[in-house]
Amino acid sequence: MKTIGNIIWLIFGGLLTAVEYILASLVMMITIIGIPFGLQTLKLGILALWPFGKTVTDSGGSSGCLCLLMNIIWIFIGGFWICLTHFVFGLLLCITIIGIPFGRQHFKMAALALTPFGKEIQ
Repeated sequence: MKTIGNIIWLIFGGLLTAVEYILASLVMMITIIGIPFGLQTLKLGILALWPFGKTVTDSGGSSGCLCLLMNIIWIFIGGFWICLTHFVFGLLLCITIIGIPFGRQHFKMAALALTPFGKEIQ
């Protein structure tokens, strides 16, 4: 079932979303300051490519204050808008019964888009 959901996801917008995240990641990695943010956008792109069957968990390591500071910067730079977009798409998809699994994937991506530092995709 995960494979079918991922294939449908790819056909109806997942591939385009993943390509956008990966391109944004490459643009951010041009500067040294943008590399950490580019890596987090790459994490979002990987999840957008094949979301069914993956979970987002907190990393077990001691992330500390740097992780918190980077998440705050991320939220102000654009993470809030990315999260809001995934949340709205999730709400729209949950209107129909068929769209509920896809809406849940958008909610998972919204949580990761709000605070990606200190999170792992498994």
